[in-house]
Amino acid sequence: MIKPDGVSRGLIGKVISRIEDKGLKIVGMKMIKLDENLAKKHYAEHKDKPFFESLISFITSAPSVAMAIEGKDAVRILRSIIGNTDPKESPIGTIRGDFGIDVGKNIVHASDSIESAKRELELFFSEEELVKYKRAGEEWIYES
Repeated sequence: MIKPDGVSRGLIGKVISRIEDKGLKIVGMKMIKLDENLAKKHYAEHKDKPFFESLISFITSAPSVAMAIEGKDAVRILRSIIGNTDPKESPIGTIRGDFGIDVGKNIVHASDSIESAKRELELFFSEEELVKYKRAGEEWIYES
């Protein structure tokens, strides 16, 4: 997901390019403005943390771009593309390392496990909204 800061700063195209340039495939995408209920479901694992209310306030403040991304080892690869939660600890070359400064405005969210990805995808997409297709050139991305 490209968070409100990434959308508001005009970084949607740059984030998408990095995902696609790596060889991952976007099979669902939409711009949404999360309401408080959806935001609380999305960040439920943080509900007892002191930053929860500010997180909800931020994620509901402006539109986000939700994406469903597919590919071999997609969760691990995407996490490496985006960098550490704290942009100051993210290497240059990662999305957060290149575009972020503060933890609270770190441009993107990515699921940290397959289980989280499944749960989060169900929050943002219906099965009909996920498109199956073969990318041209896939044979040059994956070993057979």
